[in-house]
Amino acid sequence: MTNNDIIRRLRYALNLSDTDMINTFAAANHEVSRAQISDWLKRDDDEAQQRIKDIDLARFLNGLINVRRGKREGAQPAPEKRLDNNVILRKLKIAFELKDDDMLELLALAGFELITKSELSAFFRKPDHRHYRECKDQILRNLLKGIELRHRRHDPETEQHAVDPV
Repeated sequence: MTNNDIIRRLRYALNLSDTDMINTFAAANHEVSRAQISDWLKRDDDEAQQRIKDIDLARFLNGLINVRRGKREGAQPAPEKRLDNNVILRKLKIAFELKDDDMLELLALAGFELITKSELSAFFRKPDHRHYRECKDQILRNLLKGIELRHRRHDPETEQHAVDPV
């Protein structure tokens, strides 16, 4: 998954406006413009799309943690210069205050039930740990889909669906 895809999915799942996005970055002590947000959210086939750098996605995720859980006392964590799916998964777990069972429930909600609690915990280990496991795009994509389904419940009888950003 690209960083742009992740930020688009989170925006859609949480129904965030441009102002909400700007405020989320501001919660991590980082200023972005509406034009930057717009360029990051453009579709992959749009020539005007700008790739969001790892450090900027880390800032957004740190801001999301601060917005959803409140800022912690003292110095704020520095945004990572390099992100991988494991770090993104950890930040989402913190932002949404998810326990292992909650994450498995979100994955099941998205139709992905092929993972156990112990396999999930391997994603949160240090890379040099012998039971560390790399989080693949499929896990992250399904977790984001579960978050979307939880936060944007649809009643097919009474509601028209918004277009999925994917």
